[in-house]
Amino acid sequence: MFRLASGIWVKDKTQNQDEGSSHRRSPRADAQRNLDALLQAAKAVFAVAGVDAPVRDIAERAGVGIGTVYRHFPQRADLIAAVCRQEMDACADAAQRLAAEHEPFDALADWLQLYAGFVATKRGLAKALHSGDPAFEALPARFEQRLRPAFRALVESARAAGAVRTDFDADEILSAVASLCMSARDDKPDHARRMVALLVDGLRHGARSSTSDGLP
Repeated sequence: MFRLASGIWVKDKTQNQDEGSSHRRSPRADAQRNLDALLQAAKAVFAVAGVDAPVRDIAERAGVGIGTVYRHFPQRADLIAAVCRQEMDACADAAQRLAAEHEPFDALADWLQLYAGFVATKRGLAKALHSGDPAFEALPARFEQRLRPAFRALVESARAAGAVRTDFDADEILSAVASLCMSARDDKPDHARRMVALLVDGLRHGARSSTSDGLP
């Protein structure tokens, strides 16, 4: 392409610059794909083998070399923290979607199962988070800013609908679910899910809607 400059036609370098930019973007796109694959692979491997699983297993599942893993995450703690951030954000985003698609109690129950899955499928997570590693320092703030408000909104909606009792604190439920998941037995993968379902069902006892329907 040419353009008129100072009375003469000169080659327009804009197109070449744009083409060069697109080429420069390709490595970044590849790096993002590798990063996404690594996080998904780590999530799956952690669910089976815990957060101390071999890095080689994660790399193989993601289809990348071990060097790629360490390029993105120099320390294991960096990878664990990244997976936690991603799943916290996913849980927080799911709260709004569930609230729009389901009745208040069902939205609350479904969300708590998502949260249980986040906690229960990572053996060794609690120990890692309390290790004092700097990689985990920002996670509590993210929890407070994103995940806890999302859950409280679901609780308040269920209370407003008379679907759950009112004599509990939302934080108590989060702590109870975490405790149930941490103590879940490895030989019974559905143990945590069933225990959480029982806990959630108990929230309906004494709810206004149950009383108004003549139920105990």
